[in-house]
Amino acid sequence: MPGGLHGHAACRRYNVLMPGVWRLILDSPARGAWNMAVDEAILEQAGRGESPPTLRLYDWQPACLSLGYAQPFADADVVRLQERGWELVRRPTGGRAILHVDELTYSVSAPVSEALLAGSLLESYNRLAAALLHGVRLLGLDARMKAAPGADRHSLNPVCFEVPSAYEITVDGRKLIGSAQARRRDGVLQHGSLPLCGALERITEALAYPGDQARQEAARRLQARAASVQSVLQRAVSWNDAAAAIVRGFEEALGLRFERGPLTESETQRAYALVQEKYGNIEWTQRA
Repeated sequence: MPGGLHGHAACRRYNVLMPGVWRLILDSPARGAWNMAVDEAILEQAGRGESPPTLRLYDWQPACLSLGYAQPFADADVVRLQERGWELVRRPTGGRAILHVDELTYSVSAPVSEALLAGSLLESYNRLAAALLHGVRLLGLDARMKAAPGADRHSLNPVCFEVPSAYEITVDGRKLIGSAQARRRDGVLQHGSLPLCGALERITEALAYPGDQARQEAARRLQARAASVQSVLQRAVSWNDAAAAIVRGFEEALGLRFERGPLTESETQRAYALVQEKYGNIEWTQRA
């Protein structure tokens, strides 16, 4: 896993970066509430022009189940989560549940004026999907971008990796990357998960089902419909190697150049506040 960040001072005025130059943050593993708070803090300040467009790559510790913005809280099995020492958080983006463990998570935050995020949600989603696709192909995966204009975004299925979405990244017909986007008046946030290893059906142990048979059937469906990097390549890929490939995918597919740096002091302080007010607050988690 990546260690601490070095180099640029936290007080740097990042908004003076040249067009086509984005900030790159490689973060150490953190708790779910902090990860979501940081993503939103960057979104807010990038939207105001106080931070540059940013690609952030990170991980979760301990494992955490994230619910989509409007997903019913009742989908989570809180007792099972507690028994396993797994956390629970609600994302600022839509979509369905993801168990964040043994993965690389990416987030893109930028103002609405950023050319790569211009147009409709699907247009911007398509551009970012092209970068992700190039990145995972650099790892040796024979991945595809599968448009799914007829996907049912109102599906009652609680599991993200079972539900098809537009411009999803697949390999051997199975979903590889799950992503979601939030568009605010001033800014856009998209984040998503690339499973590196482990049993993806573990998520069924964190969700509520009417009985053991329904849980087992959901696990079997997920095994057939979702993939991790290791399950396809039959070898382990480190977080650092996956991160390097994703960064290169963004550079080569989108023509970007990255300047590595940490959060600004104001972003850090805003993230602390968001943990208290929102992502670490049970009222937010239980809002739907």
